[in-house]
Amino acid sequence: MRVVKGEMKTKIVIGVAGMPGAGKSLVVKIAKKMGYSVVVMGDIVREETKKRGLEPTPENVGAVMLKLREEEGPAVVAKRCIPKIERAPSDVVVVDGLRSLHEVEEYKRHFEGFVSIAIHSTPETRFQRLFRRKRSDDPKGWETFHIRDMRELSVGLGKVIATADYLIVNEDGKIQTENKIRSILRKVVEK
Repeated sequence: MRVVKGEMKTKIVIGVAGMPGAGKSLVVKIAKKMGYSVVVMGDIVREETKKRGLEPTPENVGAVMLKLREEEGPAVVAKRCIPKIERAPSDVVVVDGLRSLHEVEEYKRHFEGFVSIAIHSTPETRFQRLFRRKRSDDPKGWETFHIRDMRELSVGLGKVIATADYLIVNEDGKIQTENKIRSILRKVVEK
């Protein structure tokens, strides 16, 4: 919570979940254009990977994600994001990268009215997007892609997607998907 002119003001926190390549970064891009702050949960894991002296490959980032949860509990990444959310300049914060119901519950404990959005695309569509994106932790082939999907699902991502407050299917054209995202973000903020 933040104090604004003598009264308590609650941040609106919107968590975004989706399999790798589903379109979470598109939600982030639109949120930023709408003036909202963004906290990326994956940045926490990538930072920890570097701290441990490892290259940010898909295998290393994935291993660190699992190791962090083993060492500090299943909500560790959410717990590390909370101070960043509280310091964010906007009263609306989009959190990119929900992966488990433990994280959802952690955010709900700290931010009243926390809302989750899931974005979904088929595996083939997601693979093509990741292959074109070429971020250091993106898969170079189908097998690595499949292994990453299974790792993401193993920490509970499927349950987050299945229980999200809103669902966006990202198989249409980019403009249609952007319009869906804007509409849902506006709806959440207006509530």
